[in-house]
Amino acid sequence: MRKIIHVDLDAFYASVEQRDDPALRGRPVVVAWRSKRSVVCAASYEARVFGIRSAMPAARAERLCPQAVFVPPDFARYRAASRRVREVLLRYTDLVEPLSLDEAYLDVTAPKLPASSATAIARRIRQEIFEETALTASAGVAPNKFLAKIASDWRKPNGLFVIRPQDVDAFLAPLPVARIPGVGKAMDAKLAALGIRTCADLRACDVRELERRFGRFGRRLAQLAVGVDERAVSPEQPVQSISAEDTFEDDKPLRAIEPMVRALAAKTWAASRKTDRIGRTVVLKLKTADFRILTRSHTPIAPPQSERELADIAAGLRERVDLPASTLYRLVGVGLTNFHDPGEHERQSSLFD
Repeated sequence: MRKIIHVDLDAFYASVEQRDDPALRGRPVVVAWRSKRSVVCAASYEARVFGIRSAMPAARAERLCPQAVFVPPDFARYRAASRRVREVLLRYTDLVEPLSLDEAYLDVTAPKLPASSATAIARRIRQEIFEETALTASAGVAPNKFLAKIASDWRKPNGLFVIRPQDVDAFLAPLPVARIPGVGKAMDAKLAALGIRTCADLRACDVRELERRFGRFGRRLAQLAVGVDERAVSPEQPVQSISAEDTFEDDKPLRAIEPMVRALAAKTWAASRKTDRIGRTVVLKLKTADFRILTRSHTPIAPPQSERELADIAAGLRERVDLPASTLYRLVGVGLTNFHDPGEHERQSSLFD
């Protein structure tokens, strides 16, 4: 049986800003460029009280909390802090799977340093992160990645929660399905229409019916409802793609989806800022009302340099959809793929100069 820890730094970007500037401590801090098209990269817990969340339009955040302090993001500093945290994690295991600059999975089934339990390791990691970076982290300990991620969010901020193998069934039964990763607002509404509100409700459903309605994700839901997640911790997997997608409440024609395309581009751009790697190819994904999936992509000469450029390219890809104008769509997604390390594009370009 695996022993998995999920470590998640609390309000990471905003916490780095508050750490480095004492005048920001205790104040509602929003990490974002202050412009009409900017989105929130991070919000301190003082700002979250006002309903401000990541990927929210910065203009809306300002309306929710006029007294908020807006700080432009400094990704070089965030990456430096992330590297120091990574050094702490690697003291305990080589099986560290970064998800972004501020969170990672660890497999401590066979730790490098002696410890009485995975819980003890999680406590030591959180203490060392604070001592060496002055940042707080929340952690979840569980038998698999799915449960560990839920656990790390259970007592945020600056908390530790443990789900022991013998407690999995009791913990999951009343858990709202909305807490399951991958269940967004649209999926939650579909499950609600079927009377499914908790993992216990999911357990009572026929797996074949869930699969018929929701495809492979239906089977995945059935597995997660009983705490089954066989994914191994995969160390140092480089980011290959980042995307965001959403399903419309009502099917829409192509001409009406630009606002959603731009909103999803904002989410994708914000997520891409959490990795050192750079995405070159913009992808637009569409699903028609009759569940036909199509994608269109474009690789510009230089990688997109801003959220607006990403959104403009994604919105423009609609022109390459050759279905009848009367076609209705139920889902849209915006992604970045073809990631490379910083400087790689320049090195390749220099070969042809």
